[in-house]
Amino acid sequence: MNRRNFIQSTTAAAASALAVPGTYAAGTVPLGKAEHCVMLWLGGGMSQIDTFDPKALGDAKAKKAGSYYPAIDTSVPGVQVCEHLSKTAKLMEHVTAVRTLNHDVVDEHAAATNRMHTGRPTSGTATYPSLGSIIAHKRGAAAEGVPAYVLLGYPNIARGSGFLGPEASFIYSTNIQSGPAGLARPEWLSSSRVSRREELLGAVRKGAAKRFGADQKFKEYDAALKESLRLSGPDFMTVFDLDAEPADLRNSYGSEFGQRCLLTRRLFQAGVRFVEISYSDNFKNGTGWDTHNDGQLKQHLLIQDLDAALSTLMTDLEDHGMLDKTIILINSEFGRPGGFDSGGGRGHYSKCFTNVIAGGGLNHKGAYGVSDPLAETIVENPVSVPDFFATALAAMQIDPTEYMYDGDRPVPITDLGKPIEALF
Repeated sequence: MNRRNFIQSTTAAAASALAVPGTYAAGTVPLGKAEHCVMLWLGGGMSQIDTFDPKALGDAKAKKAGSYYPAIDTSVPGVQVCEHLSKTAKLMEHVTAVRTLNHDVVDEHAAATNRMHTGRPTSGTATYPSLGSIIAHKRGAAAEGVPAYVLLGYPNIARGSGFLGPEASFIYSTNIQSGPAGLARPEWLSSSRVSRREELLGAVRKGAAKRFGADQKFKEYDAALKESLRLSGPDFMTVFDLDAEPADLRNSYGSEFGQRCLLTRRLFQAGVRFVEISYSDNFKNGTGWDTHNDGQLKQHLLIQDLDAALSTLMTDLEDHGMLDKTIILINSEFGRPGGFDSGGGRGHYSKCFTNVIAGGGLNHKGAYGVSDPLAETIVENPVSVPDFFATALAAMQIDPTEYMYDGDRPVPITDLGKPIEALF
């Protein structure tokens, strides 16, 4: 047997031995029809028992475990949510709260943030791409002249493109009024000066190409420059003019977080494929979604803010004929336990928590999976992080059994993740 035949036969045997009941063969995964995806990132750790997986009421002062707020019925019979999600409750037929998500990362923010952006544990040998970069890499932008991936928040490595390189990375904006960082033109800078600068830059790029044209790092840097020049033109920047929208719609979206959701609809209309919105209004309750101690006391302000933005986004997308083409994810690094800490808040908890998937034309259930009376233990239908990623990718018409490449090394898109079949 020659070397090639030996490798082929042993690889096939290994694949057969590792096959897991219920896993999909390549090309057999059910796929959705979504064209766009938005991730609402609630950094800090959204409390599942106080939002989308309510239980019997507890008492923080008496240290009695349970929900902090009463539950209300939704448009899906048998599915309840927290009373502060009253607007979203009326639209739950478009929503699935995945109540049995779990991972084994230590309950620490940085490591868990990486896990919930890349779908993988932190590695010393590879920098894995984020979900946004995977979608940008596989689908590209939906129109000419726009980026595939926009981040409305601060950049970090967990949100980046990893080994996929800069072409799959994001442009970002921390101020939606001024547009993406580095692309917005100052008012004092005239068109003639911009033209002269671009001519000079073009000469520098041309000379550098002669000297370093074969160098991969140079190619990546030059490609990033070319993309920045293209995106800094007036056509794309008009997307950030929210004053073009009716005042009553802007008001319905609510806070800065809501305005980012409104901007996302405009970005999708322009052809952007993936947007991540980072929740930044942490001073509403003093701590943001990391509700230790006193942060719990005003957590309802965050939930009401999320409710206004999410419900308006779904209605707005539906009014524009886009809801069935747009996947909405609510993502957080972990959840919170059902019990209260010494300061009356909640700690970190990753063994059972809730993320949300909405829109995209999926067969929504209102809720999927069952947790115990404190939302701390999975009772039915566990969903791993790779499963959640596989569901989002399949909804975006991307086969989660495919491979990416780190150089010449094939890397599965997910760690054997399987889409939630009931949603398809």
